[in-house]
Order: sequence, then structure tokens, then C-alpha cells
Amino acid sequence: MISLNNLPSSVSHGKKRVGRGYGSGKGGHTVGRGQKGQKSRSKIHPLFEGQKNKKSLVQRLPVLRGKGRLKPGKKISLSTRELNKFDSGATVSLASLKEKGLVANFLKKKDVKIVLNGVVTKKLTVSLPTTKNANDAIVNAGGTVSQ
Repeated sequence: MISLNNLPSSVSHGKKRVGRGYGSGKGGHTVGRGQKGQKSRSKIHPLFEGQKNKKSLVQRLPVLRGKGRLKPGKKISLSTRELNKFDSGATVSLASLKEKGLVANFLKKKDVKIVLNGVVTKKLTVSLPTTKNANDAIVNAGGTVSQ
């Protein structure tokens, strides 16, 4: 039983729902928004900056023009150090890189290039584009490169 000496410590009240009729306590004509003006309307545009003479935020931002501006990232450089995650004698292709989780699934063969960064310690067969130095490192480790 609740009495004055054992009231709950906090009582939560729900948010008052405005504009739901006169019986709601905040309903009817202007529903607490005042009379006229921008703030009495439903929304203020998120890019609105008031009445000003300077350039607006949208005009100050750089614009990426052209057809491919919405495409995902262009090229991925994969270091030769990552090739050591494969077993010796394995074939390194785009499918095997996707299986190991080294590249994203939406990439194509032309988007991935192997660059020299680290030492190749295993004999591998690489069927991806490589730089000249990465190509030499793979061949020196006993592997082969075919594009």
C-alpha cells in the first residue's frame, strides 16, 4: 500500500503529445507554437542558416563532379606481406583473397594490385596485377606471376 512515507523515489511522466485535440491539454489552434513565422511551421530546413549575405554551407562545400562520383573506392593496394597468409604452393587470385577476407566482395580483378611491402617467404602462383618490384620479389621466392 502506498502512503506518504513510502512514495516511489521518482515518477516518470510521458511526453505531452501536442496537437491531439483540446482534451489533451495542449491542443487546438496553434498548439504551443505561437502565432506565425518559420518556427511555427512543421520543419526548418537543416541547411537553413538565417538571412545572410555570405555563401551558404552547400555552396562552400567542394563538389565531386562526373559520372563515377557515387561509385565505391577505386583501387586497392595489397602488400606482399599479406601473401604470406597463404600456404606454400597456393594460387593467389581474387576469389582466394575474398575467401581470406583480405579484399571486399564488390572489387574486381582490375581494382586490386599487389605492391612490394615486406618479404615474400612462400612459393606462390599469383594471378593478379603486380608492380615490377613485387613481381621480382614473388619470382625470387620461387613463385610465378601471370596476369
